[in-house]
Amino acid sequence: MQIVRTPDQRFAACDDDAALRYTELDAGDGSALRIAYRDEGPRDAPLVLMLHGEPTWSFLYRHMVSGLTRAGLRAVAPDYFGFGRSDKPTERGWYTYDRHCESIARFVEGAGLTGLTLVLQDWGGPIGFRLAVERPDIVDRLVVLNTGIFSGRPPSDAWLSFRDFVRRVDLDIRPGQLVNLTSGNTLPEDVVAGYDAPHPLPESRVGVVMFPELVPTSADHPAAAAMLEVRDGIKRWDRPALVLFSDGDPVFSKQAAENMAARIPGAGPAEFVEGAGHFLQEQRGREIAERVVRFVEETG
Repeated sequence: MQIVRTPDQRFAACDDDAALRYTELDAGDGSALRIAYRDEGPRDAPLVLMLHGEPTWSFLYRHMVSGLTRAGLRAVAPDYFGFGRSDKPTERGWYTYDRHCESIARFVEGAGLTGLTLVLQDWGGPIGFRLAVERPDIVDRLVVLNTGIFSGRPPSDAWLSFRDFVRRVDLDIRPGQLVNLTSGNTLPEDVVAGYDAPHPLPESRVGVVMFPELVPTSADHPAAAAMLEVRDGIKRWDRPALVLFSDGDPVFSKQAAENMAARIPGAGPAEFVEGAGHFLQEQRGREIAERVVRFVEETG
């Protein structure tokens, strides 16, 4: 299988390599793929596992990581295959909902991560919800940020417009441009470059292009049955859950947040972060980290 492994120098301005880790997972055809992750804070501290979405990588969580570790927590943030510093298969058909979920489940098991406070945003929702439903023995609580899961229809008209845009631009997509656009075009140039850093070649963007295609828009989509099963499982999640959305997301509205909170038995009323778009970790990461710290303390 052909892969792209992004050169390390592309990330020179992005983060501190001291907390960078790698491990290898079976690609499904007997070959090994390298997955990258950040692991910061005391090894024996309460563990916060943060899952990113489209078209980002663990760089999105840098503000939260610093806030969580200052409070004495351990913060772990992996990059999915096709994203960040992880290996990037170039075959479009390799990317499926099942494969993303399996790779994160195997990463968590291999790293021996338990007692998780699981932070989910964007595609981190469908992937992380599945981990929680299938492995409740290792997940203690959920933090749900701007995400959803298939309910029998497309997420929103704004999401359909985004999917159509990705189809038009295909491998010419620029992740940094997308993150900046949803942040009101307020991000510094070096931050925009940080989101583009993992993808120096068109073929390195296959995973980014494929994520919208993995969102079910009808019941006969290949991922629909599994997502509906996970959605039903969430309705039985009676452990602590914090639903915290931003107030300016065109894809996941305040109503979506309230619906999500009502769906999870362990959740209180939905809470909102002001002045942020879809990628609220980028714009309000320190504030969110403070809320997560309080949530862990309140439910510890």
